[in-house]
Amino acid sequence: MDDRAGWKRRLLAGCDDDQIAAICSSAAPLLVVAGAGSGKTRVLTRRIAWRVHDASATPGHVLALTFTRKAAAELRARLAGLGLPAPVTAGTFHAIAFAELRRRAAESGRRPPVLLESKVRLLARVMPERSAPVRAGASDRRSSLAGIAAEIEWAKARLVASEHYVPEATAARRTPSLPLEVVAQAYASYERERRRRGLVDFDDLLIGLVEEMRQDHDFAAAQRWRFAHLFVDELQDANAAQLALLDAWLGGRKDLFAVGDPRQAIYGWNGADPSGVLEFGQRYPGGEILTLDTNYRSSPQVVALAAAALGVRQGRQVNPVPGSSAPRSARPGGTVPTLRAYLSAEAEAEGIAAALRTCHHPGRPWSRCAVLARTNAQLLELEQALRGANIPVRSAAGATFLARPAVRAALAELPPSTGAAVLRAFFEQLIERAELDPAAPGAPGAEECVDLEALAQLGMEYLDLDPRGSGDGFSGYVRQALRGEPSPGARDAVELTTFHRAKGLEWSVVFVTGLEDGFVPIAHASGRAALAEERRLLYVALSRAEDELHCSWAMTRRFGNRSIERSPSPFIEPIETMRRQLEGEASIVPERARAHLAAARARLPRTDPA
Repeated sequence: MDDRAGWKRRLLAGCDDDQIAAICSSAAPLLVVAGAGSGKTRVLTRRIAWRVHDASATPGHVLALTFTRKAAAELRARLAGLGLPAPVTAGTFHAIAFAELRRRAAESGRRPPVLLESKVRLLARVMPERSAPVRAGASDRRSSLAGIAAEIEWAKARLVASEHYVPEATAARRTPSLPLEVVAQAYASYERERRRRGLVDFDDLLIGLVEEMRQDHDFAAAQRWRFAHLFVDELQDANAAQLALLDAWLGGRKDLFAVGDPRQAIYGWNGADPSGVLEFGQRYPGGEILTLDTNYRSSPQVVALAAAALGVRQGRQVNPVPGSSAPRSARPGGTVPTLRAYLSAEAEAEGIAAALRTCHHPGRPWSRCAVLARTNAQLLELEQALRGANIPVRSAAGATFLARPAVRAALAELPPSTGAAVLRAFFEQLIERAELDPAAPGAPGAEECVDLEALAQLGMEYLDLDPRGSGDGFSGYVRQALRGEPSPGARDAVELTTFHRAKGLEWSVVFVTGLEDGFVPIAHASGRAALAEERRLLYVALSRAEDELHCSWAMTRRFGNRSIERSPSPFIEPIETMRRQLEGEASIVPERARAHLAAARARLPRTDPA
């Protein structure tokens, strides 16, 4: 290991004063409010390395919690290059909880938890076909069941039992397609059937581990000994169940370091509770809060436009945290973002395809470009247009990965009882197959190689979390690991994704599309809190761009067989104003759309959007 001065210089190299303060601070608990592009992952990983190198933390007792596999993988990769003497445990809340529950079951001789594969399928068994969800046909029934499943996920994230769902959903202004009482009855029936079958769902993993710790003090002590040093990424995205598990692991101790940004709190609709950041001082008395507000990712023009959309005016903040300030860019000047109104959604898609061809060149592969939309339905239309223009796109969800022929065939070779040693050898063999000379007899094709490598990577991640894993354990892990994430092993292609899924990602060129009232904000958003979250969601989408940002909306859009006139988003006005300031040009909102814009603005609350 380097001498003390050497490792200090290495860990602090390239960091600004605010980042250095966050890395080196002796405060605990400590929250770092890290704005978009401010180097939060650098600070998080170097903070862990700093603690290990100065002997105030042991790598085997470090737990780093993230909200996506991608974030966990990036964290592990960066830590591997920082000279740690041993790896740390890093993963999503759910992946860690799943591994610990399986470990607990193995140590106590109990049946390991078995993950339910589909809430919708179980709900279909417990909901009678004469009930409301089936009156309009099978497709409407499935849509209704999916809506109930989403409500169950929201309730469990907020620790709301079925008997309390109606008052809690009413207070939260939930608007499912079925009456709240029907959802509550379905929720209760679902829970009874799930328990009867001895299954746990994705949402049960967190509270299940909390309950194990509450009921067994020795187990709780062992967990807290094993995970003595806690680090959390994106704390504003934690829901009540995740915060409960975090507090159970802490057990009243102070060794907590978290990064978060209330300006990027966009999952309230799904049960997230940003109070972990907004009320950090009250939740963790004696804790300290530091701020990173210099954006190293995006050009000054992109930062200014995103901040304008967020509603930052004269240094005021949306959802302020003590010590936070308006974001600023450290990069030199760049291209002024564009904002275009197209005559139709078809014209918008064609315009984006043409612009993408201009953006793509030898120094900028397709994968450095992204097209973002508020809803999945918009993405389908855009995907068809881009494929029709022979532009490679990537938009499939993670579940599609498991259906690929090479992946299905490989998983079929894994009996449920397969042990950890055989699993590891199996994944190593997958890597060897993927690395065969393409000209060799029986060598897999290029696409198959990508899939096999991705599956092997998932397998190694699983065994890192559960060294005594098994075939059925990996099957459960891979399903929850890919939940809501893009397919692994992507080739060079333009990313098509929603505003929500774009969070945490970045591209050189970003197209933010469909900026129309009804999409941005979404039609069902009502009330001050929901509209404020929609504004933050737009900020997240805009702030994904590094160099070029292109915004657009369509004046007409087809819904079924009808062409409907559309209005610009009420959030467009500050974007347009900032764009004019940056370039000094006239308004780009067509005259005939101004009345619609005024009507859309009238939907917004008169109070500050925070």
